[in-house]
Amino acid sequence: MHKYKEIIFPRTRIATIDVCEISRKKHHINALLEFDVTDARKAIKNYRNETKTKLSFTGWLIKTISKTLEEFPNSHAYLKNKRTALAFEDIDISITVERKYQGEFVPLPYVIRQTNKKDFVEISKEIEEAKSQNISDEDVVLGQKRNQLSMNLYYFLPGFIRRFIWKYFLLKPKIAKKNMGSVLVTSVGMMGKINGWFAFTSIHPISFGVGSIIKKPIVLNDKIEIREILNVTILIDHDVMDGAPMARFIKKLSENIELGLGLKKY
Repeated sequence: MHKYKEIIFPRTRIATIDVCEISRKKHHINALLEFDVTDARKAIKNYRNETKTKLSFTGWLIKTISKTLEEFPNSHAYLKNKRTALAFEDIDISITVERKYQGEFVPLPYVIRQTNKKDFVEISKEIEEAKSQNISDEDVVLGQKRNQLSMNLYYFLPGFIRRFIWKYFLLKPKIAKKNMGSVLVTSVGMMGKINGWFAFTSIHPISFGVGSIIKKPIVLNDKIEIREILNVTILIDHDVMDGAPMARFIKKLSENIELGLGLKKY
């Protein structure tokens, strides 16, 4: 007899599978990038020591991404139809946070609203508070509260109907942004030291897959130095942003990250 253990997935897994299925049809351009975060990490450490304030690297990075997105509104615009896209003024960023669900910690979406109007300390604090939240079935689809009846109905529906619902949301930019933001930042790769990038899928106009920070020899001022390098995968919707603006956005993002945006005096 073969011995085995039966693993029961939480119902939230159904929504995850639906999102992955829809994302396969998105026209994303993939960029695998390396950012030198040596100076930024030193500045963050100095900031913590001098201000006695809790500031996470993730909180600072999300603010830096948000600040760069402000200069390139097309980068996080939702496609409305073949010739129109909506670029929202407020930048709402969806992150993945492990939260307690039915006695276990599971990765679930959490939307940080108006990141362009918050500083990196506020964002860091909000992320920490989100981790301590207990949630129920009403919270798990689209990161928003739903009544129990609608949640049970969603999970009971056949797959093609559930995916049609997701497609409907994506064709309604205002509804999509309200429920899941316009930007995704996932930091699964920061859970361990992995020398490389991770491939992921998304239904957002632009998504960032934050990987590990690895020490590497880098040529700096014609000298080889050991620097801390952050691996990041970026998915950009080619339907709303062309190649040249993409390149300019990535260049500006690289400058903001490597210069330690907002941390110069530390």
